[in-house]
Amino acid sequence: MPFMQSVALKLADIYVPARFRAALDTAKLATLQASINEGGLKVPIHVRRDKERYVLVSGFHRLEAVRGLGADTVQALIVQTPLR
Repeated sequence: MPFMQSVALKLADIYVPARFRAALDTAKLATLQASINEGGLKVPIHVRRDKERYVLVSGFHRLEAVRGLGADTVQALIVQTPLR
């Protein structure tokens, strides 16, 4: 099992690859925003380190929901991904 570190990251420090940006579902986003407003973010996003930034691995809709709610930071798990 890969080591995961839980941290609060600034949204500005997270790079979102193009493959995620093309798949934004606005209905899912609205549902997530309502859920986060009610009970907070229950599942952190996953990112990996890439030199001076973090790259999103999973949790695009959660990230965008938090951003849409006006937050500056998001709870994230830093994961180690296998080299390709």
